[in-house]
Amino acid sequence: MHEHAPQGPERAVLAAVQLTEVDDGEQAASLAELRRLAKTLGLEVVGEVRQRRDRFDPGAYLGSGKLEELKLTVEGSGAGLVLVDHEISPSQARNLEKATGAAVLDRTAVILEIFHRHAHSRAAKAQVEIVRLEYLAPRLREQGQARDRQRGGIGGKGAGESQLELDRRKIRDRIAELTAELAALAKEGEVQRARRKGILRVALVGYTNAGKSTLMRALTGSEVYVADKLFATLDTTVRVLQPDTRPRILVSDTVGFIKNLPHGLVASFKSTLDEALEAGLLLHLVDASDPGFERQLEVTVEVLQEIGAGDLPRLVVFNKIDRVADEAKTAEELHLRWPGSLVVSAKREPDVARVHAAIFGFFAHDLVEADLRVPWDRQELRREIFDGCQVLDERAEEEAAVFKVRAHPEVIARISRRLA
Repeated sequence: MHEHAPQGPERAVLAAVQLTEVDDGEQAASLAELRRLAKTLGLEVVGEVRQRRDRFDPGAYLGSGKLEELKLTVEGSGAGLVLVDHEISPSQARNLEKATGAAVLDRTAVILEIFHRHAHSRAAKAQVEIVRLEYLAPRLREQGQARDRQRGGIGGKGAGESQLELDRRKIRDRIAELTAELAALAKEGEVQRARRKGILRVALVGYTNAGKSTLMRALTGSEVYVADKLFATLDTTVRVLQPDTRPRILVSDTVGFIKNLPHGLVASFKSTLDEALEAGLLLHLVDASDPGFERQLEVTVEVLQEIGAGDLPRLVVFNKIDRVADEAKTAEELHLRWPGSLVVSAKREPDVARVHAAIFGFFAHDLVEADLRVPWDRQELRREIFDGCQVLDERAEEEAAVFKVRAHPEVIARISRRLA
């Protein structure tokens, strides 16, 4: 990764090869997304060079004619960065840098840089660093003299095969150290999730910038970070659904998905998506105002299947309807194509109330009624009963308090085992 990655409004030029099997709409959507990724990094996009080819040029990604055009565009705009709309090989990146005189970040490197900046928890930081190091390792040889400024603080100065091997060993050692740290953190997470066993949970999932954090804040009243940027949320947040319900329902936010997300990131962020795997309901948010929302919806479904959450119950929520020109017409079309979906704006209280009602209504179908007899010397269980159940009635008997409750069968079974 480039240690001098932009801290301010540095200028960048986009470079893209449109393969012949890719249609114009898909290519335009991909480049628009790359522009938004650049904006998230605080970059100013000042130019764009596109080429249609049967395949990428093995030497420098672009053909010689377009490579010259890219060089002139970089020189004429004063850009210090070239952002490539694909993952390219280390040698292609090196040749592009030599030809243009600018630093080169491929799509994977851009996403990794964003993840690096937005990771806050120990787990998220460790996961991002592992993938960044795995990305960096095969590029050490190609980086040559530029290696020192790109290695992100790994290793010392020097050149030659011995220094290369030293750098690689340090990377391997650091990855092993981070992997052990993640394993310890994963055990802590398992303990926390075990404590919540039987509690009703809904997980917000969806394409990045679909409005998950905005809806999370509206549903839970929590101060979740919200920004109109890609990957504003990387750390899983768990809050209680508000207004409070009985039984209580936990809501978790998750990292957003994106097309061509680096494979290592999908794998390494699986732990942050464990909340989705253990949820009883997935709230799949879609930005209805985005022209490419259908492709984004498909990408989210694909990633859910990849992490093993494809069969979980899912409620599709089309968000940001307030940004659409003809709300009524759009809502009607969306309901026709996706029956049972919700069309809302997370910024409108009545819409948020509809989502709240849909969540509670989903879980209410699975609730059963039961009597729980709690001996007077076991009244410490009262809090657990009131947190996990809807208490319909409470009466006193000579040896115990009897609670008539409505709750999930698993919650009732757990409390009953403690009373046995």
